[in-house]
Amino acid sequence: MIDTETARLDITGETCPMTFVRTRLALDRLPGGGQLRVRLRGTVPLDNVSRSVRQLGHAITEQTDEGDGVHEILIVKAPA
Repeated sequence: MIDTETARLDITGETCPMTFVRTRLALDRLPGGGQLRVRLRGTVPLDNVSRSVRQLGHAITEQTDEGDGVHEILIVKAPA
């Protein structure tokens, strides 16, 4: 397997539904198997983005709580 650079997206200043829209646009630019690390604020955006990403067939392989309501997830894009 070839190591690929992980794309990063900070949407801590965004609210729903823009949190998912920005995540989806970033995922669309990645190749299958690409990784996207997303920082977001609040449990509602975390739940909504996580659920939507999984419904599209992508995987969330890491989830961390950074404190102050900020969370980070690592998404692996489904193969094309």
